[in-house]
Amino acid sequence: MVSDEIDAILSKLESDNVRSVLLQFSDLEGKPKNVAIPTKQMKKALTDGISFDGSSIQGFARLEESDMLLRPDPSTYQIIPWSDEKFRSARFICDVYTTHGEPFPGDPRRILRTQIDKAAKLGYTFNVGPEMEFFLFRMVEGHASVNLQDHSGYFDQTPTNPAEDVRRDLVISLSEMGFNIEASHHEVAPSQHEIDFTYGDALGMADKVVTFKFAAKTLALKRNLHATFMPKPIHGINGSGMHVNCSLMKDGENAFLDPNGEHQLSDTARHFIAGLLKHIDGITRIANPTINSYKRLIPGYEAPVYVGWSAMNRSTLIRVPSSRGRSTRAELRSPDPTCNPYLTFAVMLAAGMDGVINKIEPPESIDRNIFRMTAAERSEAGIRCLPWNLQVANNALMEDKLLCDVLGEHVVAQINRIGELEWGEYSRAITDWEIKRYLANY
Repeated sequence: MVSDEIDAILSKLESDNVRSVLLQFSDLEGKPKNVAIPTKQMKKALTDGISFDGSSIQGFARLEESDMLLRPDPSTYQIIPWSDEKFRSARFICDVYTTHGEPFPGDPRRILRTQIDKAAKLGYTFNVGPEMEFFLFRMVEGHASVNLQDHSGYFDQTPTNPAEDVRRDLVISLSEMGFNIEASHHEVAPSQHEIDFTYGDALGMADKVVTFKFAAKTLALKRNLHATFMPKPIHGINGSGMHVNCSLMKDGENAFLDPNGEHQLSDTARHFIAGLLKHIDGITRIANPTINSYKRLIPGYEAPVYVGWSAMNRSTLIRVPSSRGRSTRAELRSPDPTCNPYLTFAVMLAAGMDGVINKIEPPESIDRNIFRMTAAERSEAGIRCLPWNLQVANNALMEDKLLCDVLGEHVVAQINRIGELEWGEYSRAITDWEIKRYLANY
């Protein structure tokens, strides 16, 4: 970065009265991380980077090679709206480097940027619009709980509910940070909410997902509530997803649109959908990364369980919303908000582009409600289920050469390690369900 650019950033920080800067990034599991530095350290951050211990970040580095660097991306500068007006805080999203000045191969942001660059060489821009679902539960004696804040339902209005205040605070604050919010509302389950982002370029939207999680938890705590992105915190009610609307742009036009095509979809759209379906088992390991993720992916709670696509109904894994023109898009409904958005968007793009490049044909559009079909009818139609637990999904990823190449040897090894450790711990755990089921009976 040249000195003029650095001087401009430092001048901007001074004029905005910023006294503290958060350098943000995410670990492999998608958890937002940050280090706070005083503004006077920003020149060093912009020139040399700020060092940190990579061995303490999940999936980053071994102890003997722990020193790493954070380098702020100047384009991600935003004032944090809820910070003290007298002494403002700001944030930058960072890229991760080794101490030798090389991009860290395990940096999720770099992995997504690599796939974006590959698509760009073919003339495509990848746009996404995530729909973020989350729960707002009560804090109990300073600790997070699953105590419901409300018993409202889909689109209900509860003006005196503190959770409504949190959602309003979120929309206002995120708008001040440059987000384009499309909608916000109460979701189906009690204490569940959703905020939808207007679509944008994949890298910028992944940055926004990380910032959103940080903002939601912070603003909820200000009203003594806990924001959780856990996919299925309560048995018997709907879980939280992160539906991802996606499309390709080429030469300034939506490459998914063909006014003369079936459902007004282009061959590019159909091939992209086919690529997603081809690699969906491996994608699931990235888009649904926890044991709890698979408690959401079960029949009966609107979550997509069956592999297929449709331009007509919402029971399929991938649906094509009715909007056309520049809004023509495919919606992948399986990801959940615990995922790392950089890695999720990267494998989605790579899978879709595999379909586009190799002109893979998708199966027939499924225009029936899959949830109402019998097992025999689903079998006859060739409809199968997504991986039903973390171990199955992890094995599927390890067998998907394309996705493993996208993620790189370091990330694949770490994801496999994390998955095996978590599955092992879960398999050995004795649950309340087992005690109630077996203790008195055997």
